[in-house]
Amino acid sequence: MKEADIVALLEQDGPKTGAELQEATGIEVLALWKLCRRCPEIHFHNIGKRFLRLDRAVEGHARLSPSIRREFQTYTVLGLQSRPTEAREKADFLTHEIQRISRAKFSLAERIIEETLSQLRDRDLILEKVCFIIAGDIVYGMSHSVPRPESSTGEMVRGSDMDVVAVAKDVPQRMLEALDSAIYKMKHFFLVHPGYREELDYLIKDTVKVEAQLKFDTFESMVGCKILREGELLCGSPVVFQEVKRLIEVHGILSKLDQMERKALDFRNEAERCLLDETSSLSEATDRHLFYTREEAEEIY
Repeated sequence: MKEADIVALLEQDGPKTGAELQEATGIEVLALWKLCRRCPEIHFHNIGKRFLRLDRAVEGHARLSPSIRREFQTYTVLGLQSRPTEAREKADFLTHEIQRISRAKFSLAERIIEETLSQLRDRDLILEKVCFIIAGDIVYGMSHSVPRPESSTGEMVRGSDMDVVAVAKDVPQRMLEALDSAIYKMKHFFLVHPGYREELDYLIKDTVKVEAQLKFDTFESMVGCKILREGELLCGSPVVFQEVKRLIEVHGILSKLDQMERKALDFRNEAERCLLDETSSLSEATDRHLFYTREEAEEIY
């Protein structure tokens, strides 16, 4: 299939997301992205936003999310330059949809934590001494529902996971262990229940560990700081939450992460340039690395 065939398809069927166009053409996704990017008659209408994601495989650890592939398949509407209104209308619809999904996942994460706490005898003290912070796709309004395999079980889950970090201040260890056990049981239930198939990725730590991570000297500490910086209060103690945000600011983490995001943008621009360079001698493995990345599978620390 050539560029003219894709243009004819868009003329006949109207605008499509990258995933819809891939399904309609049967072209491998990287080859399709290249064809579309090189065609002056095709307009890329991106929705949502890009944000910093840390990746061990990248020098300096900074790259943008969504990956080029995910952005193309899920967050891009492809239309014709000659009919821009059609693509804009579809993009507006999809924008509202991903925002709806993000709100629904936020509400579900809140429900999971609240139901977990209701089972604990120390519920009130936990709410006073622990803040539950949600991060990732949800806080950027970028959650999707595209099925994907969960890493530990291989079970298919419904799109973006729910990243939750619980930060405790002056809480007994036995209480944190009980909290961990209770959340784990809820995580398993929502992962395997056929009516949900939702992934909750969570971590519990105290303010002592948060302060240690503020050294920003290892990959794990950088990821931990990034998540605390972007995170929003899900439930629990607003006092502890504000203390975490204050620590992030006074230790200069904001400027460090902003600098990493600028480097990530430079990396994205260079990656796209290399992928589109017809004279490039990059190996297939390098091409795939630039295009696919670790596919949004960020750990939390």
